Amino acid sequence: MKQLDCYPKSLLSLMTTKHYTINYYQREYRWQRKQIEELIDDLTSEFLNHYNYGDEREDIVNYETYFMGSIVIANQDNTIIDGQQRLTSLTLLMIYLNNRLKTLGQNHPSIDRMIYSDRFGKKSFNINIEERNACMNAIYNNEDIDTAQCSESVKNIKDRYDDIEELFSKDIIRDEALLHFCDWLAEKVLFIEIITTTEQDAYKIFVTMNDRGLNLTSTEMLKGYLLSEVNDETEIARLNIIWKDTIYALKKNDDKGDETFIKAWLRAQYAETKRDKTSGAIKEDFDLIAGPFHKWVRDEHIHLGLNSSRDYIRFIELFEKFAKIYMQIRDAENKFSEDTKYIYYNAQVNFTQQMQLLLAPICPNDEREVVMTKINLVSRFIDIYIISRATNYRSLDYSTIRDYIFNLTKEIRHSSVDDLKKKLWHAYDALNYDPYGSLREFQLNNKSKRYIKNLLARIIGYIEEQIGVDNRYLSYADKSSRNPFEIEHILANHYEDFNKEYSTQEEFNTWRNKIGALLLLRKSINASLGDAPYIAKLESYCGINGNIYSASLGKQIYSNNPRFIRFCKNNNLSFENYDKFGKEEIEKRTKLLAKLVQLVWNADMFVEK
Repeated sequence: MKQLDCYPKSLLSLMTTKHYTINYYQREYRWQRKQIEELIDDLTSEFLNHYNYGDEREDIVNYETYFMGSIVIANQDNTIIDGQQRLTSLTLLMIYLNNRLKTLGQNHPSIDRMIYSDRFGKKSFNINIEERNACMNAIYNNEDIDTAQCSESVKNIKDRYDDIEELFSKDIIRDEALLHFCDWLAEKVLFIEIITTTEQDAYKIFVTMNDRGLNLTSTEMLKGYLLSEVNDETEIARLNIIWKDTIYALKKNDDKGDETFIKAWLRAQYAETKRDKTSGAIKEDFDLIAGPFHKWVRDEHIHLGLNSSRDYIRFIELFEKFAKIYMQIRDAENKFSEDTKYIYYNAQVNFTQQMQLLLAPICPNDEREVVMTKINLVSRFIDIYIISRATNYRSLDYSTIRDYIFNLTKEIRHSSVDDLKKKLWHAYDALNYDPYGSLREFQLNNKSKRYIKNLLARIIGYIEEQIGVDNRYLSYADKSSRNPFEIEHILANHYEDFNKEYSTQEEFNTWRNKIGALLLLRKSINASLGDAPYIAKLESYCGINGNIYSASLGKQIYSNNPRFIRFCKNNNLSFENYDKFGKEEIEKRTKLLAKLVQLVWNADMFVEK
């Protein structure tokens, strides 16, 4: 190795002194919503530990730093060998901050400079990767982009930016603190930049850091601690095999699967306290488990009932049992089954907090049937909770709902099935959800899009199921299809054709985006209909390219579908056909959707039969 230079660098220094690239054989950008959620929570929590309302920006100099690890760079052409996932994600966060500042009429020059450079009148991103630039430009300029035919990296970049928009809400960092947060991010988030002369040397460093001499993980430290407290060599050998086999299974499809499980398990079954939101508050159970959880288990061993060798044996056996349940839930999140459908539904809208709640009511001695009953009850409540918040524009990001999730976790922990039903009924009742009051104001925008698509897909699938045809929810919700279902505006985007009914462009846009004025159609059908007027589109809505919900706008379904007519009558649903489509029709469709929401998201599971 010819030469190795290491420098402590702030994010500002790291991102404004050079342009970076990656080579074609580097792995794709693969961060998922979970990693973005953890990044935002870590950064905002650290910032808020020091920030007090009324602080001046110059007070940031006295805030503590936050270390984000090392970055390995090959000096020949500034190729990132290790660190592109973090730097790409931070760039997306900075673009979000920049766009949000623009809406406030503000700007932060350092944030701009960390995103891109301007040389001789030409702008280029500081992480300059050609195949990603079109997507990055669209995000930076707050423009839509279709990534259906793009690479895995580009798709993930767009999806993760959408996640940041949703997760980094004003409830976390208020507008008046946004510039302070930008200052802290630029100056107080630190890295160690490791620079090698050649790319080959950079890879040697990367391998050394990630293959040889790597510090033990918290999972490995926990294993060592637990086994050291067992005083039977035969049992130690048996438990060691259990632990290794379980960790192997947990990490099979997720390199961090072991840590994710253990944190969810400890929080669900044992955490009693959490840090409050005041500046300088100390970390409690819930927060400590997010870090080196092996230390928390060791420090809280009495609270966990770990007093004898037998207790430690039982704890590892419970680790195995709950890990198996965790993996069953993960499978249910990724593959639809009628038996666990609500788990799947919740995962489709990227609700990442359900695991902790699902594990909470399970008791150590529960049989499989009882476990599945409890999981289905809780996942059904989460399903209702999501729709109640989403349709009221209430954030579902981790930082906003953390307190609620923690308190509900404790409330339902180790409950019997009967008690769980009662507790979930009370939680449901406390939501005080009014579907019509919510839906009449619910409109399509970047944040509501995923929830509207899910709502329409669920409702259409429900109607299909009730009238005895195949429920095509999976097709409606499929994101991987080359011709996916997309939200269709019934009203064409031509205000000039509607100015007699809508006095301003803004009023027209509001009504056009109301949920009662939306359908689900294949992308190709959406494109072929284009800006056609309602009457011209009606034939497609009612034909083979439509579905039962779109077809209900036309006349034919009411004359040749007795099952549909019976379904409407039995549920007092006022479906009707329309020769025109305006405010009155949109209002009627909204009321109809509200009744359908009551049917689909009912609380019957919590009521004793």
